[in-house]
Amino acid sequence: MFAKHRTTGYNGYAVQWSPFFEHKLAVATASNFGLVGNGRLHILNVGAPGTPIGVERVFDTQDGLFDVCWSEVNENQLVTASGDGSIKLWDTTLADFPIQNWHEHQREVFSVNWNLVRKDSFLSASWDNTIKLWSQNSPTSLQTFKGHSHCVYSAMWSPHSPTLFASCSGDHTVKLWDTNSPAPVQTILAHGNEVLSLDWNKYQDHTVVTGSVDHTIKVWDLRRPDRELNCLRGHEYAVRKVKCSPHSGSLVASTSYDMTMRIWDITTGDMIEIHDAHTEFVLGVDFNLYRDREIATCAWDESVHVFQPRCLM
Repeated sequence: MFAKHRTTGYNGYAVQWSPFFEHKLAVATASNFGLVGNGRLHILNVGAPGTPIGVERVFDTQDGLFDVCWSEVNENQLVTASGDGSIKLWDTTLADFPIQNWHEHQREVFSVNWNLVRKDSFLSASWDNTIKLWSQNSPTSLQTFKGHSHCVYSAMWSPHSPTLFASCSGDHTVKLWDTNSPAPVQTILAHGNEVLSLDWNKYQDHTVVTGSVDHTIKVWDLRRPDRELNCLRGHEYAVRKVKCSPHSGSLVASTSYDMTMRIWDITTGDMIEIHDAHTEFVLGVDFNLYRDREIATCAWDESVHVFQPRCLM
């Protein structure tokens, strides 16, 4: 059984649970599959299992939203990434307009990620091949990182370091960066096709997980970048999102254009769960930080699913 919420007229791109409240879920969506048209940020109220999902707030934007992340310092604020190259800061207690708007990227912004250690900054990754570092208190970006030769699909802070982050790109690589240096400190030729997503293992500080258009998920030890620790096969189409569990060092969730969300044990390489209730591309997935058995997904079928996978029961 799972709870379901319709984002009518808007296709789901990303979900993120609040780091402050167990019941708050943010969903970034776009009309017309993000190709043209408006965006909408949904703030959902997810009660106990079996209860309906409520809508706390909705914010509309002029262009599609591709990602969302909550602030790590203010429980009411969150940042969105937009198809028009803009980044917006919202406050759920205030009016219908963003409290800050940045527009430096030349193309779509595909990823935003808040610093988990220092908590004073966030990253954006764009199809203009760059990554930018921002502070919510600064009207302009603090740094721009150039090194990828194709779209940057994601840039993610290390949960173990205040200055390290990793990025993945259409140039088939993963790059490791330090904010103290303008150039990447390490480059891994990770896949034979575009790398759409990556995440850091929360329990092993040198381990990252990547998902690619080549249908595979790979587990990497950054100290031994010549080959992956494990290659997880099972998705039938491109892997759109990978997310490491905050509750277990061995569990990773993935979403795909094959319309499924899957959970994997990265130590054995086994797929231990498949959620196939969506009827379109599944793009977003996140683990609830407080309810350790709860997962949310969103998809292009205009729906959000919240459920407890059997493998976590």
